[in-house]
Amino acid sequence: MQNRPANKLVAAVAAAACALTGCPSLTQRAEIPPSVERAETLAHQGDQAGAARVYEDLAAQNSGPDRNEFAFRAARAYLAARRAEDAARALAMTEPPFTAEQNVERPLLDVELALARGQGQQAWQRISTVAEPSTAPEAARYLRLKQQAAFAAGRPADGVAAEVALERWLPNAQELHQSRVSLLGALRDASEHGTRIDPAAAADPVVRGWLELAALAAAAARNPAGATPEIDAWRARNPNHPANAIVRTELLGQQVQPVEIAPHVALLLPITGRQAAAAISVRDGFMTAYYQTPAAQRPRVRIYDTGENAVADVITRATQQGAEFVVGPLTRDEVTAVAELAAQRPPILALNFLPPERPVPAMFYQFALSPEDEARLVARRILEDGHREGIVVAPAGDWGTRVLAAFKQEIEAGGGTLLATAAIDTSQTDYSDAITQVLRISDSRARHRRIESILGTKLQFEPRRRGDIEFIFAPAQANTERLLRPQLRFHYAGDIPTYATSEAFEPDLRANDDLEGLIFPDMPWMLGGDLADAVRAATRDAWPNGGPRRSRLFAFGFDAYRLALALRNRGVSANIDVEGLTGRLNLDTERRVRRELTWAQLHNGEIRMLPAAGH
Repeated sequence: MQNRPANKLVAAVAAAACALTGCPSLTQRAEIPPSVERAETLAHQGDQAGAARVYEDLAAQNSGPDRNEFAFRAARAYLAARRAEDAARALAMTEPPFTAEQNVERPLLDVELALARGQGQQAWQRISTVAEPSTAPEAARYLRLKQQAAFAAGRPADGVAAEVALERWLPNAQELHQSRVSLLGALRDASEHGTRIDPAAAADPVVRGWLELAALAAAAARNPAGATPEIDAWRARNPNHPANAIVRTELLGQQVQPVEIAPHVALLLPITGRQAAAAISVRDGFMTAYYQTPAAQRPRVRIYDTGENAVADVITRATQQGAEFVVGPLTRDEVTAVAELAAQRPPILALNFLPPERPVPAMFYQFALSPEDEARLVARRILEDGHREGIVVAPAGDWGTRVLAAFKQEIEAGGGTLLATAAIDTSQTDYSDAITQVLRISDSRARHRRIESILGTKLQFEPRRRGDIEFIFAPAQANTERLLRPQLRFHYAGDIPTYATSEAFEPDLRANDDLEGLIFPDMPWMLGGDLADAVRAATRDAWPNGGPRRSRLFAFGFDAYRLALALRNRGVSANIDVEGLTGRLNLDTERRVRRELTWAQLHNGEIRMLPAAGH
């Protein structure tokens, strides 16, 4: 990995030299690597493509195994965003030497890419040349991909054989049941789409029995009652077949008693999926809060993996097994899917927000680290600080568009005015064009040139920005903000109160000198406080590296447990007021959790806490 302080020094020297010599632009890419945590946060917020771009930038700034690892992460995120060609570009960034783990990962990503492109035959040919790994997680992933490739290539018998081999790697009865349900669905789809399926050609009786179910499952989907005699006949021929249980539940509707029924809180996270890094941070925070609760007050907790299973199926399984409260799922798409479930379910604390136009079901609570909510909070702070007219400089793309829209709505609702907005390309390091236009410095220079033309002589000149700006809102992630803030100062806007969201701050004293004067809200876990200090002290000895890092997702998981406990213990109709690591938490009328954050300003690279607005 690159040395961050050294890179920062190089970037600072380059910027200073540019300023002294009057060069108009900074053409090199940012030397400070984007944040891995930023990528994890984007993935959690449902912006897989945004996360992939951050990983791609990290890959470009590294070499060797580190470059390959970030390129693999970028490819996985692009695949999750269904952007196959971008994933292919990320994979093309990899270069020898590969570690042993990367030698296993690369061909599997090639298979996923072929599947994403709809190239079933290529996917099958590729995975047929890869040896099955010898450890559980890797072998399970390999066999699941082999099953998908087989069905995509029109080879259902090979798909069944892959699932049968997969079963020995599955950790529990629930995973085994879900795997068989998924296989039955794949066989039904293959039959409905005209794939040639010949059970008689299969020598293995288990594989043959599965293949016979393909047509029966398709018939049951069209006419459940009419297919019953044929299904009963299949059961008579195959009394000991491993599919018997799901034939009863999926095709005949005869429910089987769930295993290990016990009241519990269900935590739904994609522990083994592409969101695994974010999910593990949330899980660690959740379980830290759990173990800090007195033993007599702890509910039973079960963690359900949504990474490889449909979230509706996971909710159903958790409910059947006695879940009395559900925390999760994590991604926006999963939360939307859960909100549409018609079946009875326990109360849910979703770990993301529904889209604004979606109605909120009963017993459905929403908790998220929302940049839009922070933008609204900043707008209210600006108004309470007495500022009314200002500008916004925000990143181009989906994140910046959403943050700008939320800020604009709130500032105008409070009587403020946006004089102008500018979008910056965060893949570059020079934002001069956008800044000079939004500050109208380019207009000042144009007037100077006209006057010189009229007078026919050179005039001494110092550009001026527009004089009616009372505030600047400059939301961006930390590595971009460290480039943006100095350029605003360079272009005569350093004296204007400048605000950002918490994305702009990372707790690194060596890296925040460039953010001098920046005002922003953030959570106690990042800024410090009694609870944050107590949690860090309590976990310091329990963690191998001396304590959890200041991950916002860790704090998010910690507070998710506290919220779930409050809602479960006080009743879902009660209001709550919870002190958390992400802020002071309470519910609004839409059952969304609102966070009261702490305000801070950077001075000489250090945090200065600010009083609450209006004080």
